[in-house]
Amino acid sequence: MAHPDSPPALALGGIAKHYGYVKALDGVDFHVNAGEIVSLLGDNGAGKSTLLKVMSGAHAPSEGTIRIDGKLVTKYTPSVASDLGVEMVYQDLALVDTLDISTNLQLGREPLRPFPLSLFGFVDFGKMHKATRTQLDKLGVRTAPPERAVEMLSGGQRQVTAISRAAVRLFERGGGVILMDEPTAALGYEQTLMVEALIKRMAAAGFAIVLVTHNLPLCLNVSDRIVVLNRGRKVADVMRAQADHNKIVSWITGADRAEEAVA
Repeated sequence: MAHPDSPPALALGGIAKHYGYVKALDGVDFHVNAGEIVSLLGDNGAGKSTLLKVMSGAHAPSEGTIRIDGKLVTKYTPSVASDLGVEMVYQDLALVDTLDISTNLQLGREPLRPFPLSLFGFVDFGKMHKATRTQLDKLGVRTAPPERAVEMLSGGQRQVTAISRAAVRLFERGGGVILMDEPTAALGYEQTLMVEALIKRMAAAGFAIVLVTHNLPLCLNVSDRIVVLNRGRKVADVMRAQADHNKIVSWITGADRAEEAVA
């Protein structure tokens, strides 16, 4: 966990997002600390996907501020977010099925063979596989050999690979923020447990994690804090101990008063 006096790894202040006359987000404050898992919940159309896109730099907010490690960021784009240590794991995973695990994890940063072969772009696959094993060992990931093609992996193994890729990119920085969009969608029970365990290990390693999910058991199992949106507004921001299944459903549906739920 972060030091009590440390600024949040990622903080949004007064975020609003308008699409013409439609207000998708209305004055949302949000933050996540290093080593913390925050689940972002809400019904379809509540604004959680829009907020996640603002966090990743894919959508520019109409109003509000974005701070990384306490520093105000302007002109926030996906490339800027990545440079500052914010990585997004998309629901479609964005993996290259025909390539192996190592290449997917190192895509764009592949180690090259010694000179003069490096001049022709020859990849040092031995070095790449060794580096991948070391990186996955740090995460406690041993689901498949680094040489195995992604198209041969199960759904859970693919999801773990996509999450591991984001974590590997942040290892060099010593930490960062990982945004996850429905990481257990369409996964079975055992595969969900595999992803759940990885999320907990990454938080223990100091990563700040934002989890968008409809899976309430997953949310209750891994979250340190829970944030709920309803019609573009934040209606709950509570520690896990203050929430249970019934309360979360009441916040999502709007049955509970917002001011009573926000910590």
